Amino acid sequence: MTKPLASRIALVTGASRGIGYATAIALAREGAHIVATARTPGGLEELDDAIRAAGGTATLVPLEMRDTDGILRLAAAINERYGKLDILVGNAALVGSNSPLDHFEVKEWDTVVAVNFTANWHLIRAMDPLLKRSDAGRAVFLTSGAASNPRPFRGLYATSKAALEVLARTYAAETASTPIKVNLFNPGPTRTRMRAAVMPGEDPMTLPTPEAVAEKIVPLCSPAFNETGKLYDFRVGKLLSFRPPG
Repeated sequence: MTKPLASRIALVTGASRGIGYATAIALAREGAHIVATARTPGGLEELDDAIRAAGGTATLVPLEMRDTDGILRLAAAINERYGKLDILVGNAALVGSNSPLDHFEVKEWDTVVAVNFTANWHLIRAMDPLLKRSDAGRAVFLTSGAASNPRPFRGLYATSKAALEVLARTYAAETASTPIKVNLFNPGPTRTRMRAAVMPGEDPMTLPTPEAVAEKIVPLCSPAFNETGKLYDFRVGKLLSFRPPG
């Protein structure tokens, strides 16, 4: 029996752990070949083992998301090997520290914004031609409720995710007349290492697993999914329109 995502090429960033790891496996289980990026080769090797155990295949790409030339090389390699990209999942992110806005170190601010926001712009500019060669290109960017509900001392992360949302909204509008569909996904609090770093006193067993979240990301990557310019909120369990501008 042919799997729903057979012959689809899926790029997942930040795939060595957490939601990215679970999403890569979930997409592979549905038949997609996974191009997985992360900073840590060890985590990617564990992912490869898990994907193989699930009957899937993967290409592992150790990549720091601030490496703009590396992103361009990756796009060139995908073009040479596959000639297209069907699915882009922009998951890689840094949480940053808790601090008043005027106390953040410039280096940390620039690093978090570079990974959470600017790297996704570089992904769009590098991968857009490949997504347009797909019969049904799908892009999903992971955001956070912090983008619309900023709290004291979490301004760096919230700002970077708010910028990402505007980036995705713009890309969705610019590709509205093409087969590409662009959406955001807000997982909410999830049982990940990143969440534990932000909320060390929280009981992780009260939170949904990355695997549960990933199962809801997969449908947004399907050729059959025809919505664009929307936000899927995992906690609400449905698609929401982007907040209107102004």
